[in-house]
Amino acid sequence: MRFHIVTIFPEAFESYMRESIIGRALRNKVISVKFYNPRDFIKSKNKNNYRPVDNRPYGGGPGMIMRSEPVLKAVEKAIPKIKNKKKILIINFIPSAEKFTTGEAKKISEKYTDIILICGRYEGIDARVDKILQQSQNKFLKFKQLSIGDYVLTGGEIPAMILVDCVSRQIEGVLGNFDSREEERVSSSEVYTRPEILKWKGKNYKVPKILLSGNHGKIENWKKSRKGKIYGKYKK
Repeated sequence: MRFHIVTIFPEAFESYMRESIIGRALRNKVISVKFYNPRDFIKSKNKNNYRPVDNRPYGGGPGMIMRSEPVLKAVEKAIPKIKNKKKILIINFIPSAEKFTTGEAKKISEKYTDIILICGRYEGIDARVDKILQQSQNKFLKFKQLSIGDYVLTGGEIPAMILVDCVSRQIEGVLGNFDSREEERVSSSEVYTRPEILKWKGKNYKVPKILLSGNHGKIENWKKSRKGKIYGKYKK
């Protein structure tokens, strides 16, 4: 799986991409991540090499809007590097769009080889970017708007990290044990490890007896009763 990230802040990904499971997957070349900065597609207009990617919104209002041309050129830069054009999915993150889920991550990992992620900033990206990319679907590109939740962030970088993480763990070779994916087994948000009795500030906190019973059928049912708290209506 190859991720192509369009962002004006590629350095925001450095620490997260370098550490833990994602870092190992990158080093082992199970996945790859490349960055495309819209600023690189703007000619400098002054001696300070200032390359603005934003401008004032038509119709008035606060904030600035990311210009369409630099973003589209960054997307176009990524496409020639992809061999199978029918396996490309372009994603733009919009708070009001369809919610991204583990089920969606699984579908993406099975259907596509290359994901282009557009990270907006400021008050958003000129809407013509989405219109142009939606029209391109008729040829070979697939375009989708996604949201990671009912809230607004300062940019699309965090949503992009979330998607890279969630989709990557659906790919065999990323996790040490592929079957350890929580969504593929009976798991819950309520987990325990040693010691059996935790003594904390004069009180004893015990592991639930069911987990110590050795009765695997009852243990599985106990886990199932709590699984929905994290995964909701997710289905394989």
